[in-house]
Amino acid sequence: MLYKKIACIGLLIVLTGIWADAQKLPEKKEILAKMTLANDYFMKKWPDTGKEIVTNKTRPSNIWTRAVYYEGLMDLYKTDRQPRYYDYAVDWGEKHHWGMRSGTKTRNADDQCCGQTYIDLYLIDKKPERIHDIKISIDSMVASRKIDDWNWIDALQMAMPVFAKLGVIYSDNAYFEKMYQIYQFSKTQHGGNGLYNPKDHLWWRDKDFVPPYKEPNGKDCYWSRGNGWVVAALVRVLDIMPKNAPHRDEYQQMYLDMMRALVPIQRPDGFWNVSLLDPTNYGGKELSGTALFTYGMAWGINKGLLDRKIYSPIITKAWNAMVTDCVHPDGKLGYVQGTGKEPKDGQPVTYDSIPDFEDYGLGCFLLAGSELCKLK
Repeated sequence: MLYKKIACIGLLIVLTGIWADAQKLPEKKEILAKMTLANDYFMKKWPDTGKEIVTNKTRPSNIWTRAVYYEGLMDLYKTDRQPRYYDYAVDWGEKHHWGMRSGTKTRNADDQCCGQTYIDLYLIDKKPERIHDIKISIDSMVASRKIDDWNWIDALQMAMPVFAKLGVIYSDNAYFEKMYQIYQFSKTQHGGNGLYNPKDHLWWRDKDFVPPYKEPNGKDCYWSRGNGWVVAALVRVLDIMPKNAPHRDEYQQMYLDMMRALVPIQRPDGFWNVSLLDPTNYGGKELSGTALFTYGMAWGINKGLLDRKIYSPIITKAWNAMVTDCVHPDGKLGYVQGTGKEPKDGQPVTYDSIPDFEDYGLGCFLLAGSELCKLK
């Protein structure tokens, strides 16, 4: 079992070369410079925040991919309070009338992801229209008996923080309870016995990857970015939930278990493979999953949940790998896997490849960098 392999975590770190290869984490100003460069590239490319996104079809720009970018932008704004970041986010919300792709009746987590930024902007300037539609959507889910909505693990990141934010704003445990019910169904029931493997402390992306499905090397398929979404969901929920909120302890234990499981499978170059346990299946460098794991580990150090001596070298190696190998001179990000749900999707993943959506990879990168800035 993977979990047993990390019992002697210090020894494993030595064996995997993390201590030996430890590099120095750049100063905050250097981290911020890379974030600014990458974000400026994107803002210049997308001056119109309401412009539709055209790939294989046309989509509105309040879908999940762009919403993840704005999560990162809001964290960048908290790190570096440039008014243009706030204005860019507000303009996005206004262009979409603070609404969701499928309207207030949607239960789709991908549609609801934009609500994370809408709520953050509401907390800065409490204009009721900023929170109106997302609250209606979530309230309808809280009032219903349905709990099987999140049948893919990406959904945890897209929706759980919205429930948590509303629970905090309105001091209403009903949001926390409903969030837990849907989360628990995903964890223990989807795909037969749930999408979470308590032996390896990692998640299958959806029912298509629950055993007997195997990777070419015979291992289970744990998709890097999918598990990164779960890490981000846990971090963003734990970061705002009250200490006495229901089920907080379980989320924290899940977070800690996943952090320990990720340590021995980091690549020597600092990245994590697209398929976490099979480097032969479209193996190679990949930014989005690596950035999300870096974000989660840096947050844990900042909150005193993770041992700095163990995890600081890991995230230092990961960040230095991303800024050295992924960030182009103009700020474009390479090695970002395109959308999909498994290793073969969005390939090839190279320094020069451009994913079908450039926004969510940047969002993940900004989340990681913003949390690293707090370390310094």
